[in-house]
Amino acid sequence: MSMSSLDRPLQPGDRVPNVVLDAISHEGKIALDDFRGRSPLLIGLFRGLHCPFCRRHVAAMAQLKPALGEKGVECLAVVNTPVERARLYFRYHPIPDLLAASDPERASHRAFGLREVGMETVMAIRIHLPGELPEPMDVMAMDEFLNKKEGYEITEADQQMMASGQGQLVGQFLIDRGGIVRWSFTEVLEGGLTTFKAPNPEELVSVASQVAH
Repeated sequence: MSMSSLDRPLQPGDRVPNVVLDAISHEGKIALDDFRGRSPLLIGLFRGLHCPFCRRHVAAMAQLKPALGEKGVECLAVVNTPVERARLYFRYHPIPDLLAASDPERASHRAFGLREVGMETVMAIRIHLPGELPEPMDVMAMDEFLNKKEGYEITEADQQMMASGQGQLVGQFLIDRGGIVRWSFTEVLEGGLTTFKAPNPEELVSVASQVAH
């Protein structure tokens, strides 16, 4: 299966291609082949750290890591943020023991079949988050509002990623030791709450228990 031929996200039963990325959490590279034969892997493929909900997904993965670690599952968060910018962010927002990698070119997203959508589609969506947003907002207005609320300062590197990848869909994949997808959760682009929904942690831990044995 070539990376360019994927017209849908990888599904359970599909083999994962190797992807090599710059490590954020340490110097050097992280390759998916590093985990084959060693441990199952939960990989989260997110937009850049400029995306408030992607920051939340990374934090949620870190919170879930101890439970998955008990099952022998490793976790890897991939963000579409240049590595130096990402390292600066995690220096001030440390997430102990969580592997993280930088992929500003979004090679991993393409390899896993996560498509990009046009800005017309993105801007047509209205996100309704009671208690967080004062009113339903389009995606860019929501990002601006939440970033300001959470004190996230947009840099030039962030602006470049926002300009090039605002319509990138995200997903999470649980891969067994043999490099086969056993569970997947991919973003659904709809208005309301669905677009930025996270996977159910109980479901994920349950599947991880099966994959680890």
